[in-house]
Amino acid sequence: MLRAVSSTALFLLAGSLAAHAGGDAALGKKVFNRCIACHEAATDRDKVGPHLMGVVGRTAGSAESFADHYSQAMKDAGAAGLVWDEANLAEYLKAPRQKVPGNRMAFTGLSSDDDIANVIAYLKADPKP
Repeated sequence: MLRAVSSTALFLLAGSLAAHAGGDAALGKKVFNRCIACHEAATDRDKVGPHLMGVVGRTAGSAESFADHYSQAMKDAGAAGLVWDEANLAEYLKAPRQKVPGNRMAFTGLSSDDDIANVIAYLKADPKP
């Protein structure tokens, strides 16, 4: 009986972790509303910050349209090999100033791991206007 309960608990935990890791793009779009004052995700239009269209897989500090506006810290991070994969985005969205010290983004980060996973899912979905 205990073995069956343990197996069931592990199954449920695994399912929960998988759902969390994948995120929900629709929920991520809602969370992204916190970002739209400075970033665009559905077009390649820059605002105070660079556009985030196609950001997943992009080298940090490499959006050509924003090249003259990146902080030196972000340019250096990209030159050192920082690519915005899911893991790096998650770390950056959690604590931008820790992930890339000296960057100019004023936002302090998202505290919820679910919100972070959802925003990444939204960005990966390649949002359209």
